[in-house]
Amino acid sequence: MSNPSSPIGVFDSGMGGLTVLAELAAALPQEDFIYLGDTARLPYGTKSPATVQSYALQASKALVAKQVKALVVACNTASGLALPSLQDAYPELPIFGVVEPGAHAAYAKADSSGVLVLATESTVDGGAYQRCLAQLDPQLPVQARACPLWVTLAEMGDRDSELAQHILRADLPNDEEAEQPRTLLLGCTHFPVFKQTIQALRPNLNVVDSASTTAAWVAEQLAEAGLLKPQADKTSMRFLATDGAERFARIAEIFLGQPASQVELVDL
Repeated sequence: MSNPSSPIGVFDSGMGGLTVLAELAAALPQEDFIYLGDTARLPYGTKSPATVQSYALQASKALVAKQVKALVVACNTASGLALPSLQDAYPELPIFGVVEPGAHAAYAKADSSGVLVLATESTVDGGAYQRCLAQLDPQLPVQARACPLWVTLAEMGDRDSELAQHILRADLPNDEEAEQPRTLLLGCTHFPVFKQTIQALRPNLNVVDSASTTAAWVAEQLAEAGLLKPQADKTSMRFLATDGAERFARIAEIFLGQPASQVELVDL
């Protein structure tokens, strides 16, 4: 049985998962967190399923060694390809991915027009969100669209420039197109930084992001398991990276909303 006072472990192939960490910290302000970004080997999306599973197991092992009480896989590729392997490796540890919470939230908001998943090319091609939505409702119209330039914009911190808005607008459904889904699922952990801009550009869309939905899901599940930490005056947030600690700290503020001080380099 996990210790409720232990930290929650969060890992991603890089820094996009910090949007999930930010939402987790907002939903669970009394908790301690350890975040691991496998920045030496990103992106996971270009790797084979076997390699992604291997990397995810290594990252999880490093966090489990720090006695985390739960593990959040804040990476769409690893959530889609490695979650069963992680759950088999650590059957007593609560392990959460980002795909299932995001898909459930999108399904709850969707109308007959369906859902459009915006993600990286690898996540779109992998089809994890499409499969999860199909399991919830085989008749629900689901489209998926790769938005590779959004990742670059996010890491540049460019959300509202004329160029950013042009790129976002080109990938978003047009209000005048009759067959376009009216529920938008942001299926990449980089993309929640654009949520407000998207809502300004397309106010008629229901925008769902996997960061906030995952945080709500984790909070609910930990509460049911009796694993919430008692209220504390002090909390901690530790950052681990496998390469580029200075770049990690610099870009982290874009996704996390606060500086990531004292980034520790680790070898997996």
